[in-house]
Amino acid sequence: MYTYNVAEKFTSINGEGRRAGQTAVFIRFKGCNLNCSYCDTKWANCKDCPCEKLTAKDILDYILDSGIKNVTLTGGEPLLQENVRELINLLGENSLSVEIETNGSADISIYQNDKFRPIFTLDYKLPSSGMESHMLTENYKYLQKNDTVKFVSGSRADLECALEIIRKYGLAEKCAVYISPVFGEIEPAEIVDFMLENKLNGVNLQLQMHKFIWDPNMRGV
Repeated sequence: MYTYNVAEKFTSINGEGRRAGQTAVFIRFKGCNLNCSYCDTKWANCKDCPCEKLTAKDILDYILDSGIKNVTLTGGEPLLQENVRELINLLGENSLSVEIETNGSADISIYQNDKFRPIFTLDYKLPSSGMESHMLTENYKYLQKNDTVKFVSGSRADLECALEIIRKYGLAEKCAVYISPVFGEIEPAEIVDFMLENKLNGVNLQLQMHKFIWDPNMRGV
């Protein structure tokens, strides 16, 4: 029976995205194919990161026991997990609402016709991340209204890049779009000024709520 490498599992609130402030169960998988400069979960990407070997049924039972319907699959990079579709389908069959936080480099087209297609929150890695060259913009053909593209910005140059991508692909007309600051690197007011200056209608500023409720370095929240 296939097992998934789960670095941590916990219940909390969504700290970002369109379900920010809502309760959710988080399943964090081990391993990522990127190495962003500002990553706040580098520990989960290490080869020697301790993890639980859990089956899809183990994960389902944990979620059902919590009594919470929103499920966030995150990482690391959850779409790197073999048989992740099996898990998504099992959760969907049990009336759970599944969101996948993906780094923007993995193909989401293969899920388009699935009965239990998850909600996707895709990052676009801006220049300061060091990972922009890995972005798979073909994904934007497959975005749906419930999906989100998220830009984590650490500088004015990042904001200029985000503006270009939002306009080039018409993202604000396709899905939700959020711009968040790299924590401690740029003032949120600078992002607001940029949004006003460029008349960024349909784009949302978002702060990572969990980093204001708890210690920014705290795990399991």
